[in-house]
Amino acid sequence: MSTSTTEIASLALPKTVPITTTRVRPPKKNIPQTKAERDALLAAIRNYVEVHNPVPPMPQDELEVHARKIHKQTGTPEIYLHYTAVCLNNEMWRETLASIPYERRLLLMPKCLRVEDKCPAPFDEFGLLCKQCGLCTIQDFQNEAERLGYAVLVAEGSAVVMSLIQTGKIEAIVGISCLAVLERTFPYVEAAAIPSVAVPLLQDDCINTTVDNDWVWDYIHLSSEDKTRRLNLNALHEDVRSWFDRESLETIMGAATGQTEAIALDWMARAGKRWRPFLTVAAYQALRDDRGEPIPEDIKKIAVAVESFHKASLIHDDIEDEDHERYGESTLHQEYGVPVALNVGDLLIGEGYRLIGECSVSDKQKTEMILAASVGQRELCRGQGAELLWARNPEVLKSTQVLEIFRQKTAPAFEVALQVGAAYAGHLNEVATVLHEYSEALGIAYQIRDDLDDLSEDSGKNELGTIRPSILLSTTYEKAKGEDQEFMAQLWSGKNASADLDRVRALAHGVQADDRCMLLLESYKETAIRSLQGLENANLKGLLRRVLGKIFNDLEIKGWCREYEVKNGVREDESVAPATEDEVTAVAAG
Repeated sequence: MSTSTTEIASLALPKTVPITTTRVRPPKKNIPQTKAERDALLAAIRNYVEVHNPVPPMPQDELEVHARKIHKQTGTPEIYLHYTAVCLNNEMWRETLASIPYERRLLLMPKCLRVEDKCPAPFDEFGLLCKQCGLCTIQDFQNEAERLGYAVLVAEGSAVVMSLIQTGKIEAIVGISCLAVLERTFPYVEAAAIPSVAVPLLQDDCINTTVDNDWVWDYIHLSSEDKTRRLNLNALHEDVRSWFDRESLETIMGAATGQTEAIALDWMARAGKRWRPFLTVAAYQALRDDRGEPIPEDIKKIAVAVESFHKASLIHDDIEDEDHERYGESTLHQEYGVPVALNVGDLLIGEGYRLIGECSVSDKQKTEMILAASVGQRELCRGQGAELLWARNPEVLKSTQVLEIFRQKTAPAFEVALQVGAAYAGHLNEVATVLHEYSEALGIAYQIRDDLDDLSEDSGKNELGTIRPSILLSTTYEKAKGEDQEFMAQLWSGKNASADLDRVRALAHGVQADDRCMLLLESYKETAIRSLQGLENANLKGLLRRVLGKIFNDLEIKGWCREYEVKNGVREDESVAPATEDEVTAVAAG
């Protein structure tokens, strides 16, 4: 018996992100060139503000003194000084902005964020009147800000803004602007002492500009109601990771009483990002009732239980997929043989449930955690089963079928992690639906990112090896023509598994499959953000939005992203044309 491709369901694609977010243009040379660099600099600035507590408003020359100190600490080039000063000013106002009600804030956006040659919006004396066409992020920023209570303007110049401030109804400004304008207007803002945050545009040529959208979302939603807004996610992640050295694991799980348990502990201590236990602790921190108290020791058991389930699934996956290496080392079944590895995987599943059962919470909470874990494991096995049965007689999978496998295989582990944390906090029922929707989008985006990373230039020049469902390979097949499509068909069928990776990369890049997958990745990240809109819990809403940035900004996709080419001096002065509506529609159509 075999499974044909028609037996694998297709996943409905999310709303495609606005074209503005898909325009890939190099930033101006006085702005850090990659998203990873900009996020790292912002993290350093936030840490500096937390330690030194500089007080706004601050004259520009004094701001630059602090910016130079940050540059010295981080090794940031001098050319980024004004950018650093703007970001520093933003972070100095952060807590003040959080204390001001949404309805007393102004969101100010520039017209140049629109798609110049396609925008149908007219202008009046107050600026651009958005027609909600969906071609750029202006619509999304405006709709969400107005829903929260903001006044919103899409206009250049300060006359209208100053008149609004003079009414006394506006007490803070969240803006988007180019560095040149920010430098000219800074003295006026400083004199007015109006709390203001201005996210710098990445270009200053006043047409089809782009911005770090997640930064804008973060500042728009900043609220004192979110008690987790000061939580240092980097520190939290490092704390969680520290629980997985051998000594800590023995304290949490108990010392090994035999070789099987010793192997299991060693496997648990092996490398890993620990995203799932991090998500468990993050969900608990957002939903806990005893805020301000030290986190209970039991949360370590819960986090280790979640990682136990994940590590068990990796052992079983490696056996089923006949993989020989993980984390740069031999897989467990290569090292000890299949029977021993299977048994260790089974042991870790049991250990996960044992750790949950030992927690000092109510029977109801334990039941919720156990049910979440068991349902998640069931769904994961369905996805893995669909892939394994397909592999017996491999055929080309549609991109929507690949995404359905991702939904079943990757998303459940994230949902289990979040639900277990919410259940331990005693609030799962209130947020279960949102966590499900968020986890599905997060899991799919995460797997798309892994697909791009696995086939990037950093993965080496080896042969492709075993073919597995891959969104990049599927999209490449769908967009290829003639001999190239036949080549990809042979690859999918397993008849050409020894194909040189360089040829596959070149073909994927030639048909823009890499760009389309990046667009799909951004669409699922945006879907995860949108899933939080109806969430009433400000702590969880804010934390999950920041968690998304933490997970996807922690590692940079290399070898596909054009920002990587910019970093290496390619297309340094080239402005890449915006994606067309047909291109965006094509992605949505698979």
